[in-house]
Amino acid sequence: MVLQSLKSRIFNDASKYATKWLRELPHVIWGIRTQKTWATGYTPFYMVYSTEAILPSDVAFGAPRIQYYEEGEMEKSQRLDIDSLEEHRVAALIQHAHHKQQIRCYHNRNVKELSFNIGDSVLHRI
Repeated sequence: MVLQSLKSRIFNDASKYATKWLRELPHVIWGIRTQKTWATGYTPFYMVYSTEAILPSDVAFGAPRIQYYEEGEMEKSQRLDIDSLEEHRVAALIQHAHHKQQIRCYHNRNVKELSFNIGDSVLHRI
């Protein structure tokens, strides 16, 4: 995922590519950490810190959660988040199991079962 994202950000213009990936890497990693995954339904940032990340665009454009931020309310909110953290982890685990089952079904549609008998010729790689 990191390499694919880097390729799309680096090779879009005719500039020198030698050190451009180094400047773009933090942006790509941040993007990956703040996007919801299909497997869990949550962002990796949320799974680690039990809260959603504040994006630079939220700060720049004055998102409501930035404008109406209150210190006392934040502490209460963090306590509620910690209390519900286990529920979110269980929900993520269920979503991950469902996603894994979908991938398994997709893979098994294209797999053909083979059976071998004694005396059949098979290719053996050394």
